[in-house]
Amino acid sequence: MAVTGRLGLLALLGALVVGLLFPSGTGVAVVVAVLLVLVVVDLVLAGSVRTLRFSRSGSTSVRLGEPAEVTLTVTNPGRRTVRGSLRDAWPPSAGADDRHALVIPSGERRALPTTLLPTRRGDRVAARVTVRAAGPLGLAARQGSHEVPWTVRVLPPFHSRKHLPSRLARLQQLDGRNAVLIRGQGTEFDSLREYVIGDDVRSIDWRATARASDVMVRTWRPERDRQVVLVLDTGRVSAGRVGDAPRLDAAMDAALLLAALASRAGDRVDLVAYDRRVRASVPNASTPSLVNALATIEPSLVETDARGMVAEVLRRTRRRALVVLLTGLEPAPLQEGLFPVLGSLTARHEVLVASVADSRVAEMAASRGSAEAVYDAAAAERALADRESSVAWLTRHGVGVVDAVPEELPPALADRYLALKAAGRL
Repeated sequence: MAVTGRLGLLALLGALVVGLLFPSGTGVAVVVAVLLVLVVVDLVLAGSVRTLRFSRSGSTSVRLGEPAEVTLTVTNPGRRTVRGSLRDAWPPSAGADDRHALVIPSGERRALPTTLLPTRRGDRVAARVTVRAAGPLGLAARQGSHEVPWTVRVLPPFHSRKHLPSRLARLQQLDGRNAVLIRGQGTEFDSLREYVIGDDVRSIDWRATARASDVMVRTWRPERDRQVVLVLDTGRVSAGRVGDAPRLDAAMDAALLLAALASRAGDRVDLVAYDRRVRASVPNASTPSLVNALATIEPSLVETDARGMVAEVLRRTRRRALVVLLTGLEPAPLQEGLFPVLGSLTARHEVLVASVADSRVAEMAASRGSAEAVYDAAAAERALADRESSVAWLTRHGVGVVDAVPEELPPALADRYLALKAAGRL
């Protein structure tokens, strides 16, 4: 029970005035007694909050940064009207507009929409519904809470999908519409045509040339049904923030664009999220299943077990595949973790390392405005030199590297995939 409303405040002020006018206390006792009677009557006449019935409907998933609406339906089976307020509580990161005025006559129901604007990925679970029903005089109210379960999954925003149409157009040029003239591990025979100056002489089909009146060459198109394994490092390095988001979110965006592109190319896409154990595994992933799996992954503040990660990839991939490691280029974790075991991976697969760079480091390296800025520039130059050293080591050992800021990493990684297709290496 709670004393509420203007009438309650006026009654208390009246008791104070009577107490000043009648110091003996008789007047105060009378006013207090009347007030208590009114409060009890008001409380008895207030609608019941315990008998209210609740149900939910609305959105079960939403992309980060987009609004969602969940409707709470309240039914009043009691004999009295319920007047007051309702709070549909959600976690702060759900961004819920959760307070509602409430008037439900006996035997009726009301639909109360709550708008969510989430600020984080993952599952956002409704906490509880709290109703305060005031009496007709506004002197007292009944309050109670109810558990009304509902979960909204906040999906990655997939900002890089804007790059997909242009990359699909380039993919169509490689996929038989404009046949490539390079034969490699990832190409298969497409058709024959007449030789023109500039063609690779290794593509000449001598048997077809003998039957024809001109020199004939074979054309090749990218082979389909190849395997692309996306390995998402969810260890300590992925928790570092670049701009307003952790590195992991930018890596997810790049993985989503590459997965969508490779799926359209007819390749099989698998995803493994790993730090010291498998955090998520999506075999033969479609874009919806991949988005759903990535929604709940969060960085772990532990050093990634590179040996276990490589062993997991080798266990899953029997034939030659493109393995994309979305991880950091910081020298210490690489030298102690990935470098010693990388050879077993490159011996069997085409390997790419994709890493999220921080544009702020480059800005610091160029600053010279003050003594403090010079020290910052020296530290930034050291960080850039270490990063370049890691890239050089990986390149020498046959590993492709894509190192770009968050906005540029997804299209850069997609372009590298298309280049491998065009070169027949996938």
